[in-house]
Parts: sequence; C-alpha cells; structure tokens
Amino acid sequence: MKTLAAILTQLKQPLELDEVEIPKLEYGQVLVELKTSRICGSQIGEIDGVKGEDRWLPHLLGHEAGGIVREVGPEVTTVKPDDHVVAHWRPGAGVQSRPPKYKRGSQTINAGWITTFNHWAVLSENRVTRIPEDLDLEIAALLADTLTTGFGIINRDAKARIGESLVIFGAGGIGLGAILGAKLAGLHPIVAVDLFPHKLEMAKQFGATHTLDGSSQDITEQVQAIVGKRGADITLDGTGNPSIIERCYSLTQPKGRCVLYGVMSHDKAVSIHTLPLHFGKLLTGSEGGGSQPHEDIPRLVRMIQNDQFDPKPMISHRGSLQEVDELISKMRKGEVIHAVMNY
Repeated sequence: MKTLAAILTQLKQPLELDEVEIPKLEYGQVLVELKTSRICGSQIGEIDGVKGEDRWLPHLLGHEAGGIVREVGPEVTTVKPDDHVVAHWRPGAGVQSRPPKYKRGSQTINAGWITTFNHWAVLSENRVTRIPEDLDLEIAALLADTLTTGFGIINRDAKARIGESLVIFGAGGIGLGAILGAKLAGLHPIVAVDLFPHKLEMAKQFGATHTLDGSSQDITEQVQAIVGKRGADITLDGTGNPSIIERCYSLTQPKGRCVLYGVMSHDKAVSIHTLPLHFGKLLTGSEGGGSQPHEDIPRLVRMIQNDQFDPKPMISHRGSLQEVDELISKMRKGEVIHAVMNY
C-alpha cells in the first residue's frame, strides 16, 4: 500500500510530493488515515535547518493532525480500528514504538514517531489520543499542539496565577493558544505584541486586553505604560529573534517568569544580564508546554463540547497536501494565523 507524502530531501528547498510505500506495522505502531494536518512553524524550522545539520534526510514532516485509526500493531491497547484520534508530537499514553521507515523505490525515507504530511501514516501508539467521533477533525489538529502547548506554557511553564500580568511577543500559531489559555486562567492585563495587524485583531478575539505594534520604536515604554515600570509578571517570546528575546527578558519584573517557546537559530546568541536570576527572576525554555496529551486533550475536548471556547476561527488558511509549499510561503510572509491541509 502506498500513500502520497511531502518529503524533505534538501534543506531550504521545496518539498517533494511523491508516493511512498507504507511499512508493515511493528510492535506498538498504529496505522492512521489522516484527515487534516496543521502546518506548524516548527516544520519551517526543519526545512530551514534552524537546529543545524539534518542527518535524517530524506524524511517526512508534520506533527499535528486529526485522523481515524485503521489498523493497530502488536501490543497496542489504547486505541482500536475506527477510533478517531488526535495525532500529536508530545508523548502520551501507550507504547513508544520504533520510528517507521518508508520506501520510495529503493530509497529509504525516514520518519519520526509521528508524521502528518502524508495521507496515511504509521504512528507510535503514544502519539495518538482517542477523541469523540463527533469532534471536528480540524479542531483535533489544533488540539495536537496549538492548544495543548499554548495552555501548557501558561499553566506549567509560567505557573500563572489569577490576576497576573502577561506580555507575549508573537500572536500567531502557538501564541494565540497561549493568549486563550491566559484568558481562561484569569490573567490581566494580557498584552500581545506583533508586526501584523490581522494577528493582533485575532489576539483580541481570543483574550488580549491590549495589542501593540512590535515595529514601534518606543515599544518598551508602551508595554511599561500598561503593566508598570517594573515589568510584567510573565513574559513570553514566540519569535526566536535574539533582540526580541532580550527585550522580553528585560520587561520581566524582578520576581517574574520569562518563557521562550520560539526556537532561535543555532547560529544566533542572546546577551542578557544574569544578576536578576540570582534574586528570583526566572528564564526558561518551553518543550511543548510540558503537555501530557492523554490527560490534557480529554479535558480540553470537554470544555469545547460544553461551549467554553471555540478554537476553529483560529484557522485562517486551508489547502491540500499538493498546496503545502504555497501554504508555507504564505506562512513565511506572515499572512497565516493557522494553516491546515485537508486530505
């Protein structure tokens, strides 16, 4: 059996669309017919080699989707055929299998425990979480990362408390999930900073009390006018830009928490004054908000189904797998809030 897939063969080059042979299921593996996949900024980072040399080329991409289980391998217990699932990159319940290897003719195409830029995928059991059949599978794709990571950044990384102030640099993608999480957690004020007006408008819809144009020369003064001269209780950076990370850190109050979830290029560095770290200021990076998909996803599904929030308006662009490079190009230009591919 074969599936259409988008393959990364060279860094900083367009993806190759081709059919690959699906391998036989091994211990702890699940065959999923994917229905929709979000394109994450992390995939752009992979394409650009942000983390350095990629020793797994050629390989498949994608790590958040909604789909239907069609077959399970030996010792799989958490899902069964016909279950609707969220496919996520953070490990959840069940077996962590060996990553599968696909074939394109005689060529081996590598894959991780999860890939979603392919219509059918062999996934590790602990990368899928069952959801109700009536849940929209586009929302399932948002639950895979946007919401679980965004909420986790607020709850687990920043350890937010009701009434604390928040400043977030970057109001697209994961940032929008963090803004919604901050609203639900009772933070105030919630200040979103971005370069794109349409992202700031969306940030308002999902909980930002203030929005600021990040290109302003006096952005520090504007932020301080809202949160106070000492800075915000919590600051978040989703840009990975060294100068913005430094500004984000400087705008964190002396006992506050600065969380970095944007990935800085491996050849960049930041310069910060570390003395405040000895007196209570915290600087940390986020790994998916520390999310526990098997615990977090059912909770969020319950909230969505009880009309506590609706994340679907976060999706601004849709397309097919054949349009993946076009959608990625729009993301690079800052046009996209969330882009999903429907199969």
